[in-house]
Amino acid sequence: MFADTSLMLDLAMLSRRLRRRGRALLLRDAQPQILALIEIVGLHRLPGVRFDGPTAALA
Repeated sequence: MFADTSLMLDLAMLSRRLRRRGRALLLRDAQPQILALIEIVGLHRLPGVRFDGPTAALA
């Protein structure tokens, strides 16, 4: 799978919209290279972003 910073921006915006509705963004079993990008851009620190599976160590 390929992901770049534009995907991270889309996920951040989706997370924000979901938070406004009292919901959360759940990311499940992301590939290691995707997790690295998530860490670089700081997506894992946003409120309302949750991880499930092996990625839970990031949250």
